[in-house]
Amino acid sequence: MDTPTGAQSPSRPRISLPPFWAQVLAGLVLGVLLGWTARTWNVEWLGRTLEEIGDTFVQLLQLAVGPLVFFAIAVSVTSLRNVTNAARLAGRTLLWFLITSLIAVAIGIVIGLITNPGAGTGLTPADGSLPDTEGSWLDFLTGIIPTDVVTPFTELNVLQIVFLGAVTGIAALRLGERAEPLITFGEAVLALLQKALWWVIRLAPLGTVGLIGRAINEYGWDLLGDYATFTADVYVGCALVLFGVYPLLLRFAAGVDPLRFYRAAWPALQLAFVSRSSVGTLPVTQKATERLGVPREYASFAVPFGATTKMDGCAAIYPALAAIFVAEIFGVDLGVQEYVLIVFVSVIGSAATAGLTGATVMTTLTLTTLDLPLEGVGLLLAIDPILDMMRTATNVAGQAAIPVIVAARERILDREAYDNARSFEISDVDEAA
Repeated sequence: MDTPTGAQSPSRPRISLPPFWAQVLAGLVLGVLLGWTARTWNVEWLGRTLEEIGDTFVQLLQLAVGPLVFFAIAVSVTSLRNVTNAARLAGRTLLWFLITSLIAVAIGIVIGLITNPGAGTGLTPADGSLPDTEGSWLDFLTGIIPTDVVTPFTELNVLQIVFLGAVTGIAALRLGERAEPLITFGEAVLALLQKALWWVIRLAPLGTVGLIGRAINEYGWDLLGDYATFTADVYVGCALVLFGVYPLLLRFAAGVDPLRFYRAAWPALQLAFVSRSSVGTLPVTQKATERLGVPREYASFAVPFGATTKMDGCAAIYPALAAIFVAEIFGVDLGVQEYVLIVFVSVIGSAATAGLTGATVMTTLTLTTLDLPLEGVGLLLAIDPILDMMRTATNVAGQAAIPVIVAARERILDREAYDNARSFEISDVDEAA
């Protein structure tokens, strides 16, 4: 029977999906089962499928990394024109980044000295191999400034992209009203990129199946035996910062309830754990930070800045433990001077990690500074994907916590919004974007 003109046809019932965290958890469990199946029964097609799913998800995240970082930094710098005491806020943000990095690297060193992660592993120097990429202070310092404006994007040199974005933003501020069309264009492009990235983020449960399944299939459980102490050290160190240091700072430095912070930041933390990318998690982190009452103008600066420089997991805890681990494997004694150097590298060189998956450049930078064999990086790469999940979650927690702390201390935090902050569904935010 035809529907009368002007009458509305009944709408189809919408399928209600489980909460995003439940989808990710289901993907995690399924990935473990499929990875174990592929490894136990040597199912090659299943292993290849898991690898393709995981690689495709990471590639989709990284596809927007270059332009996303550029426009996020440029727009965040220009957004400071709407913030009172912008220079003071930027300075305080950087100061708190340094303070928490110092605390994190100290925790990593103490745990390493207590547990001796390289002792009794059965690993030898012969098990190591030179990394494909290396980091040095000369490369770090000279590599900040690009030779052209194209190569940083084609080679995905995030540090150089940050430099280009910052210079563009500062230049736009200096131009004043003449740069308004450019600023408007940049804001529109950034919104477009974030919208597209939200669609990719919604694929995280599927990406989890591939990433976790691939890790289990390639490394299995046997590998964890050789790296048991080191793996436990990294997870314990990150957990102490994630669930110890940050809550204490939120409570006593900012005067806010830490539980409300974690409730609102949970979507960002779980996505960071799965994706292993601070930059890929950036839109979720910024949304969580704004829901916690941080002014949008300040959050749009602090969160992108943190996503490319604030790495307590990858650039503080992990390099400290990695240096101790490699030194013990290669029979090198570390003294007070070496530990001071570890602290220096972790605090100053954290931008070398640049928000990308993995921390190989930061590790080689640390080992080079300490004159430790770079073959040790080959030992660490074997277990890196499993460690990187916890490291990235710690990074992202700090990238959200510091803006809250600074905003609270500068008395620009919306306390009512913070107290009423709730977790949010990825699909709801995407549709409202």
